[in-house]
Amino acid sequence: MAAKKWVKFPHASSDFDYAGSKLSKAWPRLHAGDQEPFPDKKHVAALQKKHPALKDCGDADAVAAAMQEAWRDFHRGEFQKATEAADALGVIAATIANKAEGIYATYLAREADRVGHFEHCAKRAEAAIKAMPDDANAHYFHAFALGRYSQCISITKALAQGLGGKIKESLERTLKLSPAHAEAHTAMGLYHAEIIDKIGALIGGMTYGAKTDTGIKHFQEALKLTPQAPIAHIEYGNGLLMMFGKKRSSDALKAYQDAVAIEPVDAMEALDIEEAREELED
Repeated sequence: MAAKKWVKFPHASSDFDYAGSKLSKAWPRLHAGDQEPFPDKKHVAALQKKHPALKDCGDADAVAAAMQEAWRDFHRGEFQKATEAADALGVIAATIANKAEGIYATYLAREADRVGHFEHCAKRAEAAIKAMPDDANAHYFHAFALGRYSQCISITKALAQGLGGKIKESLERTLKLSPAHAEAHTAMGLYHAEIIDKIGALIGGMTYGAKTDTGIKHFQEALKLTPQAPIAHIEYGNGLLMMFGKKRSSDALKAYQDAVAIEPVDAMEALDIEEAREELED
């Protein structure tokens, strides 16, 4: 990304300390939503053996240690540091860089900078898909980046550019590779909700296959898989309002309240919960 001043995480980073073995112990909770494997030496070596594009990325032990440290930076809210450290490792660490830059762009980046961040994430994801075509999060963060980019430029404009099909394809691929990927289920729910909200259920269904029942099904699957993930509740609430309006406003309110009641385990969740609080105050 071109040199721009990144906004700092507005809370205490020390609240989310995963030094040493704390990271691996907390990993199942931290990564329940994205199903990312813990990057130990064995995992890194297996990736290097499987994908020729990764063979020159460095010693597996050193790469694993560096990836773990970059994840610690992410969970603390040091998003710029995590992104730059991951980018220095190359495509093998694309998921770290995309999650760090993507969450930063979603919540903290200046509005003028957001589109550029999401474009950068999408290109990084495309490189990851090329290098690791069976990596679920390479596909997921491609969809994530294009989805957030679409929200920046307007959903109707994004659909006119053909981005809807690309997002859906990447999410379908993610879920085929990782059926328990809760964040992809949430994103798929949003795909249906956004289209229904912007162009209506009839045209949305005929043109893009968007259906309220399918959207709800994906939101509820995400909640079932990750009941402690604030974002699953928040986006469910958002989706209900997009698809049903005031008819489901009380259910949406309950979803935001459920999100706020969760104790955040990292910087991302703290920012998610902050968003839910703002929804409740509106």
